[in-house]
Amino acid sequence: MSEDLVISLNGLRAGRSSFSCHLGKEFFSSFGNSEILDADISVQVCIEKVGDSIALDIVLSGSLTVQCDRCLADLVLPLERTILLSVKFGSEPAEEDAVGGEGEREVLYLPEEGSDLDLSQVVYDYLCLSVPIQHVHEPGCCDPEVVKYLARDSEKTAESQGDNSPFAALKGLFDGK
Repeated sequence: MSEDLVISLNGLRAGRSSFSCHLGKEFFSSFGNSEILDADISVQVCIEKVGDSIALDIVLSGSLTVQCDRCLADLVLPLERTILLSVKFGSEPAEEDAVGGEGEREVLYLPEEGSDLDLSQVVYDYLCLSVPIQHVHEPGCCDPEVVKYLARDSEKTAESQGDNSPFAALKGLFDGK
């Protein structure tokens, strides 16, 4: 989806080459992701081609902004991630036919006639996997007005449940030993 992340394999010369780009909110919007409110991601790609073998080292660094699950304020998540890929041409072997691995590298299989490698989906997937499931500020960093409201609301809920709670009968069970 990002033209900055497309590598033309036909014109790729042997040896090392590299490029970098910047990704913002528009990158995530192009995938239909509304969870990421803002992004400031630097992408650095180092390509090493030796014969038919292509190795990619991708370094992602920067920050993603999401909404805090507790106070609904913006939460900036720092990000530092390295992706190691190896590109192979041909069809992906069946699981039982796969012999050995590439070690730490994830293998991308491309059709033999492929001339371009679009890293957009790979980068997007790794960025999304870097976001924790729960988006919550560090203790004490949430919006104090919202936290005050939540605390007051939870006290009212506890009071109203009082004797209606199924566990109210168990209260004081072990006090009289």
